Amino acid sequence: MAIALPKNLMVSVSGFRGVVGDPLTPELLGGLAAAYGAFLRSEGSGRRVYVGRDSRTSGPMLARAAIAGLQSVGSDVIDVGVVSTPTLMLAVEDSDAAGGICITASHNPAEWNAMKFAAGDGMFLDAERMARFQEFVRSQDPKRAGWDRLGSVHQDTTATSRHLARILALGLLDVSGLRQRSFRVALDCVNGAGGPMMTELLRELGCRVEAIGLEPTGRFHRDPEPTAGNLRALSELVRETGADVGLAVDPDVDRLSLVDETGESLGEDLTLALASDVVLRRTPGNVVTNLSTSQVLEDVAAAHGSTVVRAPVGEINVARRMQEVSAVVGGEGNGGVILPAIHHTRDAPVGAALILQHLLDQGRTVSEAVARWPRYSIVKEKVQFPAGKLEAAYTALSERYRGAEPNLEDGLRLRWIDQRAWLHVRPSGTEPVVRLIAEASEESQARALVDESRKTLEEVA
Repeated sequence: MAIALPKNLMVSVSGFRGVVGDPLTPELLGGLAAAYGAFLRSEGSGRRVYVGRDSRTSGPMLARAAIAGLQSVGSDVIDVGVVSTPTLMLAVEDSDAAGGICITASHNPAEWNAMKFAAGDGMFLDAERMARFQEFVRSQDPKRAGWDRLGSVHQDTTATSRHLARILALGLLDVSGLRQRSFRVALDCVNGAGGPMMTELLRELGCRVEAIGLEPTGRFHRDPEPTAGNLRALSELVRETGADVGLAVDPDVDRLSLVDETGESLGEDLTLALASDVVLRRTPGNVVTNLSTSQVLEDVAAAHGSTVVRAPVGEINVARRMQEVSAVVGGEGNGGVILPAIHHTRDAPVGAALILQHLLDQGRTVSEAVARWPRYSIVKEKVQFPAGKLEAAYTALSERYRGAEPNLEDGLRLRWIDQRAWLHVRPSGTEPVVRLIAEASEESQARALVDESRKTLEEVA
């Protein structure tokens, strides 16, 4: 029978996400995986599906359920085990698979998990295809295979090593120079999937690594979102060890955050800008990012005669726009770097390699490299707000800020070009909240924009 999706399950272009036990159960994931296997075959994509997961304690249970669901409709499964999300996506792209399933809730707390769906090109489903899949889930009863037509299961134990080899072969990297420089790196992998891969990559690049949160236990020692405020332990490690840079990733290793050599947490907003400088220095071209990313990226692009193109928030939205404009680099201000030379997927290991290359190029400390560019203050908040009143909220905000340039491509983004300031108000695709993000040269202005917009939302609600 068709699946009745629980009301407290978050359903978006990012997949199906929720708290383990309620609404996320093995029964639900098994049914969704069966539906995905049947959906792929109904669209002529084939029967082979990759499955991977992050380190969450619920991961083994939910991955087994997903694999069983796929087998039940005759899909052949390639199980890559605990890997980074970009590793899984690259494995799908490099194969003849129909698609892939990631069992990961990315930056959400440990009690959450999710299913994210890849197409055969190693990219997440876009909005149109995800809508078709959701309709399939709600309306179709996938035909189950008989005993003699069940799908097979095979293990792939080399996906991570293949991913690492691709990074180390990048023409953008001076691997011998990095090995000679031998950066001291403080690393925080938050007990997610990234510990083994990140340490191996850094050591291959000649780094001396001091680390916390390496064991992929799924018992996160901090809030798993690598925002500046969550990286106090990494900042302390940088200071204690005299590291050149601190690197932090989220549980599925697609976001990278930075700490400078003094222990100051820079957060995620500079990751894409500094990584893009490396790419644009060698390969000028378009850059794509989302509407919530810091405008420092525009400063970096302008220095190389390049243009920044904006897209709605969401990895697949950025990746598709990158393909449309043949971008040489892109990503999101949450620390997600996308390098088409490898694939169109946010990739923290790629980001880490580019950050180290940036430091080698500059011959400066992190703080000195950052000081080359204008410094902006970005303020981010989450608020509870009824989804049904969002349009009224956008209207009220547009009225309040009539002098701003509006953009309604993804929620409401208001931009003050002459003041180098902007405000973005949009519903989250991964949490039941509305995000308020503002940036300006002065923190007081960015804070005022967030505070005033929050008050406007409260009035509308």
